Amino acid sequence: MKLLPPLLLLLLLPCWAIALLATAAARNVSYDSRSLIIDGQRKLLISAAIHYPRSVPEMWPKLVQTAKEGGVDVIETYVFWNGHEPSPGNYYFGGRYDLVKFVKIVEQAGMHLILRIGPFVAAEWYFGGIPVWLHYVPGTVFRTENKPFKYHMQKFTTFIVDLMKQEKFFASQGGPIILAQVENEYGYYEKDYGEGGKQYAMWAASMAVSQNIGVPWIMCQQFDAPESVINTCNSFYCDQFTPIYQNKPKIWTENWPGWFKTFGGWNPHRPAEDIAFSVARFFQKGGSVHNYYMYHGGTNFGRTSGGPFITTSYDYEAPIDEYGLPRLPKWGHLKQLHRAIKLCEHIMLNSQPTNVSLGPSLEADVFTNSSGACAAFIANMDDKNDKTVEFRNMSYHLPAWSVSILPDCKNVVFNTAKVGSQSSVVEMLPESLQLSVGSADKSLKDLKWDVFVEKAGIWGEADFVKSGLVDHINTTKFTTDYLWYTTSILVGENEEFLKKGSSPVLLIESKGHAVHAFVNQELQASAAGNGTHFPFKLKAPISLKEGKNDIALLSMTVGLQNAGSFYEWVGAGLTSVKIQGFNNGTIDLSAYNWTYKIGLEGEHQGLDKEEGFGNVNWISASEPPKEQPLTWYKVIVDPPPGDDPVGLDMIHMGKGLAWLNGEEIGRYWPRKGPLHGCVKECNYRGKFDPDKCNTGCGEPTQRWYHVPRSWFKQSGNVLVIFEEKGGDPSKIEFSRRKITGVCALVAENYPSIDLESWNDGSGSNKTVATIHLGCPEDTHISSVKFASFGNPTGACRSYTQGDCHDPNSISVVEKVCLNKNRCDIELTGENFNKGSCLSEPKKLAVEVQCN
Repeated sequence: MKLLPPLLLLLLLPCWAIALLATAAARNVSYDSRSLIIDGQRKLLISAAIHYPRSVPEMWPKLVQTAKEGGVDVIETYVFWNGHEPSPGNYYFGGRYDLVKFVKIVEQAGMHLILRIGPFVAAEWYFGGIPVWLHYVPGTVFRTENKPFKYHMQKFTTFIVDLMKQEKFFASQGGPIILAQVENEYGYYEKDYGEGGKQYAMWAASMAVSQNIGVPWIMCQQFDAPESVINTCNSFYCDQFTPIYQNKPKIWTENWPGWFKTFGGWNPHRPAEDIAFSVARFFQKGGSVHNYYMYHGGTNFGRTSGGPFITTSYDYEAPIDEYGLPRLPKWGHLKQLHRAIKLCEHIMLNSQPTNVSLGPSLEADVFTNSSGACAAFIANMDDKNDKTVEFRNMSYHLPAWSVSILPDCKNVVFNTAKVGSQSSVVEMLPESLQLSVGSADKSLKDLKWDVFVEKAGIWGEADFVKSGLVDHINTTKFTTDYLWYTTSILVGENEEFLKKGSSPVLLIESKGHAVHAFVNQELQASAAGNGTHFPFKLKAPISLKEGKNDIALLSMTVGLQNAGSFYEWVGAGLTSVKIQGFNNGTIDLSAYNWTYKIGLEGEHQGLDKEEGFGNVNWISASEPPKEQPLTWYKVIVDPPPGDDPVGLDMIHMGKGLAWLNGEEIGRYWPRKGPLHGCVKECNYRGKFDPDKCNTGCGEPTQRWYHVPRSWFKQSGNVLVIFEEKGGDPSKIEFSRRKITGVCALVAENYPSIDLESWNDGSGSNKTVATIHLGCPEDTHISSVKFASFGNPTGACRSYTQGDCHDPNSISVVEKVCLNKNRCDIELTGENFNKGSCLSEPKKLAVEVQCN
């Protein structure tokens, strides 16, 4: 066989093979004060946090691709120690924890990776990512100069590094990993550990660097990081951040585009305009690596959420939502921002900026080089007033709290406050639980519910009896959320409350997190803490009878502490139990003999998985019992039609856990948020904080629970619910998350340059302001619900006409867009009557239906 010349062989290879050959070559990652330098080229990098255990492997390729389409260069993830080492020396890398598969997907997409090994991660993840078992290794204290902790931390870090080396994943081996992180936000807590904290931080850096991975190590929020690593910033704003050492680049490891939610809390929002402002300011002031935390938040499946009280949803109002759909306009607005910044990349990274004051709260940073190329960022930091500025003999209008980007120092290609990207109309479309017979007629068969009711209190043999009340977490070691505290009291026939028919009062104090109180097998009351104050008190009337009364208190955790000084020592469980109303006053049961049982019988029998179904006697019913506590429900269902993402609607249930085909959907709790503290309209202007733009007052913090499509079989899906308090399972529904329409609003003075075909410095890039509308694949624009050219106001789904309106607006949009998947509408005189009124600049607002 005749061998082909190497060059000819290369030409015959498909593009993907050439790409793989290119990535296989070792790459040098270095840095100086301006940027990372990869193979001699300065890089301005935009990164997206996507945590592999918070989605499923079937979603990973689309998530990574959607991030790439959004203008992202790098994927960032933590490594979740307690998911990978569930018991000492026993490692797990399957399913959602298949880290190697995740990194390969990033590599195949042609993207870089930042691997934040930690292995402490915080991340609103239970125990901050550290295994619970490590707390019970004798003598262990987390995150300080402590021999057992350092031993296990180094052992796991080395294990992960060796795994990455084995797969040749570090850039120095030709792989995608360009940065690695050790520890996480330790600077907040180091002083609380005294001298041991300082020693530990220095040891962690030294241990990491000694791994010889060939790429730099970072430490975020480490205010005394040694010179061997790069210290980085985490915040809503990092433009004013300066690295400790002058030879380090300015890196932002966490820009929070939203915030997490806690059961019973508000629904926080961060506007796209403010996120874009923060990013533009960071790069304007010399930043070179920026990471969105989160870009896709995902789901805290099972019992993985920390906090405590963090919801099962970790949506984070991120650019890609919990279900994997781009969140518009946020995703689109940031995509345009990334393109605008990238137009300035070369000149920004290879020149020193000149700062120009343009007035109070106004400044420009100008980047120039010897060839005459020029780029500028003009910022208006005033959080109330729009400003008009003169820059290089030209006039520019800057909305309050905004940055304009000029890649040629002339043309504004992007302003952070002017959102021209379309918005999505996203709905959760209900689908009743169904079981079809045959594939032809799809006739419905009545659902068959199997029911198993737990005993309130000790089931089987007691685990132990002890005088006094024990700590919940130290007793369960987080093998379960549940711990039974049980005792009994004798009520004499002469007690006045028996004669008067009045009720004694149960008083409980607890370190957290929640409790259900049963007397003689009947649920009497429930109480819980919240995301800001974990301890709570319960005060409720109870029913007691003459003679012996059984008291059974079901204590519950709702995730473990995930950060803080000495956080592993924060306990939970009951600290005081009393009953008021006896003839002799208040009875203190706290020091009584208490009988304890860890977990639920259903958990012990494995009722969440098929192999455990035969371990108890289920009772079958066509209608499941309602408002019944401590009840397991099992039902066989078909998947919802189509391929839209799926949520489980639990608004009519109380609190508990859910599984599909043995996969852990997670904790559900449609607990309502506060009645006050919300806003009608979110003002993006001014510094953001998590309570600035709250919505959802008086509504359940979380109603829907993500069920990945890949968990469904074509038929015969087993849905299992454990309900603690009582609800109406007949009203449980699946919901399909679907984009049913899109909106957009653009004005004549919005930046209107085609960023994809920009020619740097040509000055001939101006185009007519245009609305771009696009429905999801396999759908089309079926109707125009609103269109107004003039001065419309409002937001998507609530646009209203102003006093200036072209009556032909709807017909113009229909002509251009109807029955198309996507369309562009130019704000020209050919399309609209531009002289209809004096409103300047005129706007066009459109809302269309997608079918």
